[in-house]
Amino acid sequence: MSARPEIRIDDLASPVLTDFQKAALAWGERHPVRFAEEELLEAARRRTGLADFGPDDFRERLRVWLAAVEEDHGLGPLGRYGVHGSCTRYLANRLRLVDLWRRHPEIAEVEIERPLIVVGLPRSGTTHLVNLIAADSRLRSLPYWESLEPVPAPGEGPGRDGRDPRWWRCQRAHEAQAAQAPLLVAMHPMPPEHIHEEIELMEPDFGSYQLEWLCRPPRWRDYYLGLDAHPRYAFLKRVLQTLTWLRDPRRWVLKSPQHLEQLVALSDTFPDATIAITHRDPVSVIRSAITMLGYGDRMRRRELDLPGLAAYWIDRVERLLRACVRDREKLPAERSLDVPFHEFMADDVAMVERIYAKAGLELTPRARAELDAFMTEHARGKHGQVVYDLERDFGLDPDAVRERFAFYFERFPVRAEA
Repeated sequence: MSARPEIRIDDLASPVLTDFQKAALAWGERHPVRFAEEELLEAARRRTGLADFGPDDFRERLRVWLAAVEEDHGLGPLGRYGVHGSCTRYLANRLRLVDLWRRHPEIAEVEIERPLIVVGLPRSGTTHLVNLIAADSRLRSLPYWESLEPVPAPGEGPGRDGRDPRWWRCQRAHEAQAAQAPLLVAMHPMPPEHIHEEIELMEPDFGSYQLEWLCRPPRWRDYYLGLDAHPRYAFLKRVLQTLTWLRDPRRWVLKSPQHLEQLVALSDTFPDATIAITHRDPVSVIRSAITMLGYGDRMRRRELDLPGLAAYWIDRVERLLRACVRDREKLPAERSLDVPFHEFMADDVAMVERIYAKAGLELTPRARAELDAFMTEHARGKHGQVVYDLERDFGLDPDAVRERFAFYFERFPVRAEA
C-alpha cells in the first residue's frame, strides 16, 4: 500500500488565492445580501408557493439568529451570501414540512424504532462511525442531499437516470465548494451520498448550534444554550417521522456532536435509542476543527483571526465536554456505551459489533460484508492526510491546552495523542 500523501497548509494565516477563488470573492462583493426577517420569509414563500410557517414561536429564534449574523462584522460578502442562502433554504423547508403535515396528519403516528445515535465531539470519529454503520442496508440514514431538502418539491421525482433532482442540486453545490476550497475534500469530504448530521433537520425550527460553524455568533450560542431543548428535539423527531413516512427502512442511525450538550433531551425524545458516545483527545479535535474552519475562512471572512477562532472553539469544546460529563450518568447503562477513539481506530468493525450488541442488532454475514466493503472503498487518507499543527499555525502549546481538559481525561478513558 502506498503511503498517504501529506498535505501541509502553509498559507493558513496569509492565504495565496487561486484565480477561481479571487473571482468567487469578487462575485460576492457584487452580490450583497440583507438579513431582513420579512424579506427572508417572503423569499421562502416565493420559492415554495406556500405561506403557512406553522406556529410563530420560531420567529423569536429567527430574529436572534439574524442579529447574531449581523453582529459578525468579520464575515465577508461571500460568507454572508452563503449564510443568507442557508437561511432561505431553512425557511423553505419549514414551509414544505408544515404543508406536508397538514395534508398527512398520519405522519405524527409513525414510529421511530430503536434508533442508533452516535454522539461525540466533531473530528472524533463520529462521521466515520455513522457512515460505516449506515453501510448496513437494514438501517435508515440521512444522506447529505436529503438533509438539505428533506421534502421534495411538488412534481419532482427521479429523472431518467434514476437520480433525485435534490441529489443533482447537492452535487453541483459540492463541486462548487470543492473548487473554492479544494483541501476540504481531504479534511471532511461531503459528496451528496455522505451521511450527514440530523441537526440539519432542526434548522427549519432554528434550534441548533449549526450557525457556529458558519460564522462567529456568540449571541446565538448563548441564546441557544438557554433554550429548553425538548421542543427542538420534538421538532427533530417529527421531521424524522416525515422522512420515514416518505421511504423506508424504519430503524435509523443518526449522529451529531450537538447531542453532547443535550443528552437529556435526546434520551427523553428517543427513549429506546442506543447512544454511542465517542471520546478523543480534545487537543486533536480542536487542532483539526480549527484548521478546517481557518482554511474555509479565506473564502468566508474579510479578515482572518486565527487566535480568535482558536479561543472560540477551545471554549466551545470545553462547554460540550462539561455538559457530557455532567449528564453521562443520566443515560441508562443498558442502552448507552462509550467509544474510545483509539479502540475504534484499532478495529472499526469490531466496535460496530459492540454497538450492535448493545442495541440488540445482529451483525449478520450480509451486514458484515457491507461494512467490510465500505471500509475497502473508504480507506483512511484516501484524499491525502492533512498535517495539523496547533503550535505552528495558532501559536498554542498543545500540552497547555490539554491541561484545560483534565476533568474530561479523569472521567473517560481518553488517550492523549502526540
